[in-house]
Amino acid sequence: MLHYDRLQQHFLKISRLGHLGAICGWDQAAMMPAGGNSARGEAMAELALLIHEQTTALQLPEWFAAAETEPLDADQQASLKAMKRRWQHATLLPGDLVQAISLAASTCEHAWRSQRPANDWQSFKANLSKVVDLAREEASIRAAHAGLSSYDALLDIYEPGVTTAQLDGVFGDVKTWLPELIQQVDEKQATRSWQVPQGPFPIEQQKMLGQEAMKLLGFDFNHGRLDVSTHPFCGGVPTDVRITTRYDEEDFMTALLGVIHETGHARYEQNLPKAWAGLPVGEARSMGIHESQSLFFEMQLARSREFTQLLAPMAARALQREQDPAFRVDNIYAFNTRMKRGYIRVNADEVTYPAHVILRYEIERALIEGDIEVDDIPALWDEKMQAYLGLSTQDNYRDGCMQDIHWTGGAFGYFPSYTLGAMYAAQEFAAAERTITDLRGKIARGELTELFNWLHDNIWQKASILSTEDLIASATGEPLNPTYFRKHLQQRYC
Repeated sequence: MLHYDRLQQHFLKISRLGHLGAICGWDQAAMMPAGGNSARGEAMAELALLIHEQTTALQLPEWFAAAETEPLDADQQASLKAMKRRWQHATLLPGDLVQAISLAASTCEHAWRSQRPANDWQSFKANLSKVVDLAREEASIRAAHAGLSSYDALLDIYEPGVTTAQLDGVFGDVKTWLPELIQQVDEKQATRSWQVPQGPFPIEQQKMLGQEAMKLLGFDFNHGRLDVSTHPFCGGVPTDVRITTRYDEEDFMTALLGVIHETGHARYEQNLPKAWAGLPVGEARSMGIHESQSLFFEMQLARSREFTQLLAPMAARALQREQDPAFRVDNIYAFNTRMKRGYIRVNADEVTYPAHVILRYEIERALIEGDIEVDDIPALWDEKMQAYLGLSTQDNYRDGCMQDIHWTGGAFGYFPSYTLGAMYAAQEFAAAERTITDLRGKIARGELTELFNWLHDNIWQKASILSTEDLIASATGEPLNPTYFRKHLQQRYC
């Protein structure tokens, strides 16, 4: 047996353990009773340690060295490189640190569910401080090995090859034109009007509407399901994708667009190449590319005027509002493309959303680099919210620095993926429109097969065989070009 084959079998074993962890994590967020968290957290920490031990097994260095001398084709070489990267990342961290990170994250996330509604910053701060201390320890170890800054070392986990120098350039450019764009949209919308759909909208009807939208978007219910959680997410594994949303009886659109967003993630997972299932090379390329798929579905597709011709009557039927003028296509389109400065990132419109991401990026970078401490977060958050969006979050931790789940789990370096994803999505849609004749007309008629085939061939089936830069260049004809994102916002909102 080739050493490459031994490595492949070993990493498939690790993947199966990860499968169990993913489903346990979904259950913890969506189904588990509150009293089960302590034992569940300990069990998941033990599983994290077991996965770490397998990923750092003593025989792996010898197998990698031997495999690199074996006759492998281009795809196998890409697979070997991906396995080696996974191994190198894992060997940097001692097992007790991996276990401590998992336990602290589980404790912090579970407590956050009740602390956030209570606006209890002091209690949350105690748990978050432990998570930050461990994240800094991890970052220091990774940085020393890679010759990177602490934050760049964590950013590399989610966006391989991307650095803060690149982000500062991209985000710095956005900050030069975004305030003016927000002002322009404000002025234009002052002359527009729309009706806000008035509830109540029964949750069961909303669930049926979400499932109908998922069917239209090609979600495979034989390999996935929709549930409820405090914070919407897409989890599980490609053969068993779990997506969640949250419902508000007075606002059906937030849940619906959340379902569509997570369906974009899910379709990516469900369409990863089966030949590489369970191997690192068969996983999504990066979180930025993953977010590009969810934002492609939610922003490029679902909020478009063409898709609204499908979505508005679908919502009217499901919610029994077929005679309600608020459900007219023009009104739903205006409602879904309104801009409003708001506190909550997940409810933000396309125009103001980058400000939310840049704010978090700047704070978490300073936090991991040790330039600020956890105590400094609320005041800095308030300062940046006032500067970027003209809003104050003083003493409003629930709608400020406690609103996201990411930091509770130690996911520092993740937030930039959202705006990178929006940029990738705009560039991908522009490329698809150049390729597919009358794309917008086909969307309006519900003829989505060609569009999904384009995503399947150019993004989904490529998994991690190519680097992010090469993947985008292969799909669109050029590396990341933020100009497409800016043009998209200007065309839709101005």
